Parts: sequence; structure tokens; C-alpha cells
Amino acid sequence: MPKYVFGPVPSRRLGTSLGINNVPYKHCTYSCIYCQLGRTSVLTIKRKAFFKWDDIVAEVVKAADSYEGKIDYATLVPDGEPTLDLNVGKIIVGVKEAGLRVAVLTNGSLLWDEGVREDLMDADLVSLKVDASTEEVFRVINRPYKSLRLGSVLEGMKLFRNEFRGDVITETMLIDGVNDFGEGIKGIAGIVKSLEPRKAYVAVPTRPPAEPWVKPAPEKRVVAAYVEFSGVLGEGRVELLIRPEEGFFGTAGAGDPIEGLLNIVAVHPLRIEYAEEILSREGLEPSKVLRGLELEGRVAFIDYMGSRYVTLPTHVARPKA
Repeated sequence: MPKYVFGPVPSRRLGTSLGINNVPYKHCTYSCIYCQLGRTSVLTIKRKAFFKWDDIVAEVVKAADSYEGKIDYATLVPDGEPTLDLNVGKIIVGVKEAGLRVAVLTNGSLLWDEGVREDLMDADLVSLKVDASTEEVFRVINRPYKSLRLGSVLEGMKLFRNEFRGDVITETMLIDGVNDFGEGIKGIAGIVKSLEPRKAYVAVPTRPPAEPWVKPAPEKRVVAAYVEFSGVLGEGRVELLIRPEEGFFGTAGAGDPIEGLLNIVAVHPLRIEYAEEILSREGLEPSKVLRGLELEGRVAFIDYMGSRYVTLPTHVARPKA
């Protein structure tokens, strides 16, 4: 049963993505107000070797071999910040040696550290998070570890961009009344321009956020941000992420489809129709299975923006095989 791999899942940015979970549950440098996994339980900037890197690579290779379709990326997109893992560079190299392209979705908060930048150099694609242009908004929306400062975070991103030869993309999450208006948008657009991304993604929360008061930016402000970003980056380099993913959700490498489903919802809350599809493909009765998992305290159901989602209860860590 996989410990470190989930999916493949459809990604709006990456196509078909085989997820790699290389850090423990909710170990992160931020505790973003919109995080789909809830509040961070271990807020830290201390890097550690959490798991055996070669075990992770072996599991990725096994899952990829068992999947009949095309995998566009093996993606480091864990329950927390992937660069907290001291072995992230070894994982990237090991997975690439197996013939897979590697993407890393990072908040970029540790790129001021030369060692972190070096660890990511062999990746094919790195996604960076830019949600704020001022320290005040940074601390409200991302709730970073106490010693982190926006200036040093952005400087680290710029250093990385100058050194990295792969693809860089950015993602900006727009929250109603927090970072979606006025000079804040212009400031974020300017920062994104300085990072010279292949593409900049402007997003709103599409899954239940960490804080119940968080709401997506209204359509008018999303469009205004799109226009502002396009004005500085050029046509065709800005894309909106304002709808949930659609497509095939797989459980490659998971002998038990229920455990495979739990591995997905640990990092990727699923609309209930997709969870039902996964279970139906395996000949299981979705309503019975999901109800049983709820009674056992292994999943929870949350209604958000007109859809019902299957996720982990906030007190339950990622399932281990």
C-alpha cells in the first residue's frame, strides 16, 4: 500500500499528475488562510530528512509502472512544504532517472537558502506562490513562520529564477477583501513579472479553506487581476484557475482502492462524484463505503460553493500503509 504516492490526479496546471507526499502531515512554513488541508499543525523552517528518499522513489516508479495512461509529471505536492525535506533533491534526481518529468509545487519561502535552491535545480518545473506584495498582507494571508519576511522570500525567488533553467510558473490566490483590490494587485503583478514565469495562474479557492470566513474574490476583481497581470506579462501568459479539476482520478500502485482514495483526499479534497467514480470503478458501492468511512472517522464531508467534498477530518493525519 503506498505511503508516499497518490493519484494520478488531473491538474489544471500540469495535466496528469502523480503526487508525491514527501513531508509529514501539515509540516509547513506557512499556515495559509485558504489552505485546503486546514491550519498548519507544525509551523517551522527547520529542514529534516523525514523519510527514506529511496523508498519514495521506488514507490513512485512502481505506481508509474502500474498506470496504463500517460503521466505528465511526478509532482512533489505534499501535505506541507516540500522543500522542508532535506532529501528533496535526491528524490527529484531519482525520479528523473526513472524517466519521469518532475514538478515541485513550493511556496518558495525557503529559496533564500542556497541549499534549497540547489536541491531544486534538477526539477523540470517549479511552481512559486505569490499572494502578497506587502508584509502586512503577507502575514494575514500566508501566516508565515515568525522569522520569515516577505522581502527575503521574494529575493530568494528571484535568485532561484536567475539560476534555474527549467520552467517556472506562479500561482496567486485571490481572497475577497484581503489581496484582491487596488495597489495590492498591481504590486503582485509586478513581482510576478520579475520572476519571468512561463505562465502565471490567478486562482480563487475552489475547495473548503482553512478559515471559514475566507471567500473567493468576486468575478469583477478576478477579471481586473487577469487584465493587470496580462498587461505586464503579455497575452497568453496568464490563466485563471477558478473551477475545480475535472478528469480521471486514479489510484495507481494502491492494491486497496479505499486506501488509494484516502491517500488522494489527504492532500486533494475530492468532489463527492469523483470519489464515487473511483469506488464504482472497483466494483464497490460508493454510498456504503463512504458512509462507513465517515462512521469510522476516516473521512468528513464538507459543502462548499455548491459542491460536496470528501476530505479527511481535521484531526486525522495522512493514512499510512
